[in-house]
Amino acid sequence: MSAYVHDTQFFTRRTIVFFAIVAAHVALIWALATGLAQKVVQLAAPPIKTTIVQQHTKHIKPPPPPPPQLQHQQVQIPPPVIQINVPAASQTHAITVTKHVVQARPAPPVHYTYSPPAAGSDFPATQSYYPQASQRLGEEGTAYVNICIGPQGTVTREPTIAKSSGSPRLDRAAIRYARATSGHWIPEKRNGQPVPVCTQLPIKFQLNDF
Repeated sequence: MSAYVHDTQFFTRRTIVFFAIVAAHVALIWALATGLAQKVVQLAAPPIKTTIVQQHTKHIKPPPPPPPQLQHQQVQIPPPVIQINVPAASQTHAITVTKHVVQARPAPPVHYTYSPPAAGSDFPATQSYYPQASQRLGEEGTAYVNICIGPQGTVTREPTIAKSSGSPRLDRAAIRYARATSGHWIPEKRNGQPVPVCTQLPIKFQLNDF
C-alpha cells in the first residue's frame, strides 16, 4: 500500500515537469511565429550603426622664400660748382673812420745800486783760527762755508760747510772763523738800503801766509 502511494507522487511530479517543458516549447514556437522573439532580440541588442568617415588629407603649403637682401649702394654725387659773380668794386664817397690806437710807452727801467757784503776794517784774520796741529802736519785747504748776514752786519744763522777742505780739522776751524765774523760785516745794500743776504764764504788755510 505504501509503495503505491510513492509511485503516485513520483508520477505526479514527472507529469508536471513534462507538461511544463511542453508548454515552454509551445510558447517558443508561438513567439517565433508571431515575431515576438525578433522584437525581444532588437530590444536586447540594438542594431550596430556604421558611419564611413572620409579621411581628409591636409596639404601643408611650403614656407614662403626669404625676402631678397637689398644692397644699399652709395652713390657719390659730386658737389655742384657754384659760380658767384662779384661785381667790381665801385667808387664810393662814403666816409671811413680809421681808429689809431696809441700805445702807452713802456715804463723806463728801474736803475738801482747794488753793493755786495764786504769785510769791515776790524775783520778777523784766518791765521788766528788755523789749528796748530794742522800747521805741524802741514795740512792746507780751502773750506766753503754757507753764511747769512743781516742788515746790521751780523751772522743770523749757524754757518755750515758747503764744500769741505778735505780735512775735518780745517772744516771745524772754518766754522769757528765764520762765527767770529759776526758784527764785522758791511751788509749788502740795494739802492742804499741794507738787506739780508746768504752767500758762501771761502776760508783758506795755507802755511805760506805766515
